[in-house]
Amino acid sequence: MPPVPSSEPTAAAAPSRTVWQVALPIPLPRLFDYLPPAGDDGSDPVGCRVRVPFGRNGEKVGVVAAVADADAAPAELKTVAARLDPAPLLHGELLDSLRWLARYTHAPLGEALATALPGPLRHGEPLPDTRRWGWRLSEAGATALAAMRAGRPRELAERLASGPLDEDTLGTIDGARAAARSLEKRGLAERVVLAASRAPGAASAGPTLNAEQQAAVDTVLAARDRFQPLLLDGVTGSGKTEVYLHAIADCLARGRQALVLVPEIGLTPQTLARFRARLGVGVHALHSGLADGERARVWAAAARGQARVVVGTRSAVFLPLPEPGLIVIDEEHDGSFKQLDGIRYHARDFALVRGKALAVPVVLGSATPSLESLRNAQLGRYAHLRLRQRAGAARPPQVRVIDVRKRPLDAGLSPELFAAIGRALDAGGQVLVFKNRRGYAPVLLCHDCGWSAQCPRCSTELHGTPMTVHAGGRRLQCHHCGARQRVPDACPDCGGLSLQPQGAGTERIEDALKARFPDTRVVRIDRGSTQRRDAMERLLAEFGDAPGILVGTQMLAKGHDLAGLTLVAVVGIDEGLFSADFRAPEKLAQLLIQVAGRAGRAQRPGEVLLQTHHPDHPLLATLLGGGYHAFAEAELPLREAAGFPPSTHMAMLRAEARQVEIAEGFLRIARDALRDACDDDTALEISGPLPAPMPRRAGYQRAQLLLTAPDRRRLHAALDAALPTIHAAPESRKVRWSLDVDPIDLY
Repeated sequence: MPPVPSSEPTAAAAPSRTVWQVALPIPLPRLFDYLPPAGDDGSDPVGCRVRVPFGRNGEKVGVVAAVADADAAPAELKTVAARLDPAPLLHGELLDSLRWLARYTHAPLGEALATALPGPLRHGEPLPDTRRWGWRLSEAGATALAAMRAGRPRELAERLASGPLDEDTLGTIDGARAAARSLEKRGLAERVVLAASRAPGAASAGPTLNAEQQAAVDTVLAARDRFQPLLLDGVTGSGKTEVYLHAIADCLARGRQALVLVPEIGLTPQTLARFRARLGVGVHALHSGLADGERARVWAAAARGQARVVVGTRSAVFLPLPEPGLIVIDEEHDGSFKQLDGIRYHARDFALVRGKALAVPVVLGSATPSLESLRNAQLGRYAHLRLRQRAGAARPPQVRVIDVRKRPLDAGLSPELFAAIGRALDAGGQVLVFKNRRGYAPVLLCHDCGWSAQCPRCSTELHGTPMTVHAGGRRLQCHHCGARQRVPDACPDCGGLSLQPQGAGTERIEDALKARFPDTRVVRIDRGSTQRRDAMERLLAEFGDAPGILVGTQMLAKGHDLAGLTLVAVVGIDEGLFSADFRAPEKLAQLLIQVAGRAGRAQRPGEVLLQTHHPDHPLLATLLGGGYHAFAEAELPLREAAGFPPSTHMAMLRAEARQVEIAEGFLRIARDALRDACDDDTALEISGPLPAPMPRRAGYQRAQLLLTAPDRRRLHAALDAALPTIHAAPESRKVRWSLDVDPIDLY
């Protein structure tokens, strides 16, 4: 018998009983009532994980969300199988913030709570051991030291004679782990728990701050004991990281924790190395490239107050912070802070909510702030800190547009571009060739009949989705659903042999550059070349400081400090100039400014070349003439006139089904429920059902409703009123549907 949902009345056949209302990770917006386990000690279970029977013979791990009295006979309620935590795992600010997140995203509380936990904890495993382990010399070892033979065990014993070594330090010494095990077997050394180090150690001195940096640091420190959003708006190379480091050092000196969010895993190693060298404390990392067990250990270390500084990607926003001091969001504009499946939260926005609840300052740093953040700064909601000049002796790069109309192109590169690359290499510099399209070529085309390779799972009769050519022209892959197949030997339509890759991706550009500059190191960095753990760090280390060429996608546009880079060549920007997405101009402007900012960050001057078929496009003219802020000043009024965010508030209801009629039928029911929920016809504008810009994906037909409201309160009021009807509709069980509040992609 399934558990009884707490939202449904139970039979009043027995006296009032205490029941635990459990939030389970299932897509139902309700809690489930269970009786406490036999022999429970009676302590408050709210926030504790429990294992409960669910369905006919299954079990699930959930979190107790509330305790209530229910008039239900014991036979009508199942009993909790096991309480997994003696004390609440989720409590206080974090639990309250997660309740807010579930309300704001209109997601089931159980799914929101599960999203906040790393995999092992989500599946019911205990909190991992996070004690600081080390090695010390035993009494027998101290006595035997003088008589030991030369070798690694003696070398380690001599080091241990000066005091214990923690295992992290031990791991940096060649052969030390094997030597420690050898000494342990002989009773000469022992593994022990070391006292946790809470105070910062010896920190290295950084460069002297300029006046703008010092003013920004002073403003952050002035807000140290209260919530204050601060937009750190600094040009690329202006030293925003130095501002972060000074603020974090002050946070550590006060015995507080600091959380730093970065948009990409690739930024984490570089940020970690710099933070560890400067701060004098262990800096933890949290991102999807770590094993589940390691992620759980970092979560537990943060919950116990042992992790004083954590650098992580989007999911790190859910870390417990019992001693909070500061939250930093680096590259706050970046779209990767938005979760695009499951609970569709934005880590930047949720960090602000947590910062307010924790009463700590939140620093949002970017050279190209999102229009939402700029508008909040204009309205006085954020303190606006400007860094207008590059740090040290670095100068802004010179930017030049290359008109490639009627010019011969080799893998998308013009003769002028090849010549500029050659000059930069001859001068001892490094070059970045930026193309935001991975693979060998975007399309495989038959030159005889015009056939092109389309994904069979994502294409429709009216809308084709080309498969990207990979592996030097030997494999086809769909970047939307992941489908793969061999390149056919002949055209499937006409049987011709004139199959030709059209256009250029990073793989093809890499081949062309290797052929043109055979004696130069060419390194490609994109999602295909960085799939293994620490791959980007390894590739950048191999690239080194010698003259060479980097070929990459937007992964290289985010915060990387490449001191030897003197030339940045941006190819293929035309695709972003004519997009139907209202955010496309903002994304392109941010991308161009960010990638251009990689050049000339040290002593040597930098140059940026923008290759385009549209040199007179207004967006390029605005960016070249006035920079990103000139673009933002022009774009914000256009957004407001069109009724788009940030001046309005938006939500997207998406539906997928094998037949488009089923998806659209469900959305019509949702539309009617939303209209009935509005007291005022002007409270909510509903567009659709409409085909999604990509109408088919992985075999499913896709449609959507776009909801727009002049203020956030009206939008959420309509959703709160309509969603129970939408969930209850029989059509909702025939489709895969999702609600995205504040969508960043209308795909």
